[in-house]
Amino acid sequence: MAIRYYCRHCSTDIGTLEEEDQMLSSRLGLDQLTIEEQQQMVHYGSDGHVHVRVTCEHCEEALRQNPHFHELDRWIQ
Repeated sequence: MAIRYYCRHCSTDIGTLEEEDQMLSSRLGLDQLTIEEQQQMVHYGSDGHVHVRVTCEHCEEALRQNPHFHELDRWIQ
């Protein structure tokens, strides 16, 4: 099992954690998320991996420069 992070807006692969000692929920902060946030961000793939939707640096900058983008779930198709 691995934890894969990718951008929720542009689908860029951000990174993958595969080492068991790095995948503790408390170390990753996943236990700090509300149930709603977990449902939006964390998905369990049929491949056995955990997929976490976050925002990459480029999209974060785009959000900062274009605040109205916050209204959209995805603005890059």
